[in-house]
Amino acid sequence: MTHIENIKKLFSKNFVESPLLESFEVGKIYLSSGKLIACDPLITNDMQPFTTEFPKGDFSVLLHKERESNCVAYAEIIFSAAEIAEWKMAVTAGQDVKDLGEEEIFGYPVESGMGCLMDADTQNSLNELEKRLYHSKGADFMGIYEEFFHEYFFDEKGAIDQYAFLKPADEHPGTVFAFETGYGEGFYASYIAYDKDQKPVKIITEFIEIS
Repeated sequence: MTHIENIKKLFSKNFVESPLLESFEVGKIYLSSGKLIACDPLITNDMQPFTTEFPKGDFSVLLHKERESNCVAYAEIIFSAAEIAEWKMAVTAGQDVKDLGEEEIFGYPVESGMGCLMDADTQNSLNELEKRLYHSKGADFMGIYEEFFHEYFFDEKGAIDQYAFLKPADEHPGTVFAFETGYGEGFYASYIAYDKDQKPVKIITEFIEIS
């Protein structure tokens, strides 16, 4: 499990010490149910949440970019400032890390070059938005990326940024944190840090392994 050892080294403090990474606090994500989902929202609109129950509320989000490529290497949500006692790979229902072989991971596939973190309630809001747009536009519906995500990442001058916070429903406070994933397509795992009471301190998704 070299991945989790690297995660421990990089992220067990309240700051990251690596000349290979540049870290940014980019905003806050709102979790309404504490059921957190990580996915490529363009190919997986029914992803299961992680089995860990996270706190509800607004939480700081950080991106850690590989300096050489300027690509997103890690995405992080911080839930508390408690001392970290243990790290575990994040799993969804029916997954058991004991079933993994050496260097195998549980994670989520990315085909669009974009990943996201959001609450399960927000995933429902995003799916409802897609249905409404599809039914209202009919044959003119171009897909949820063109209809919703695109304007947050591109304007008439070109690319705006590598990440965005999106709100799929005015009546619901949930936000989607969407961002470019590493070098693009891949299969990416997340890791959760717990305090001595087994409450989550932070979650990290790894896109480029920095050792």
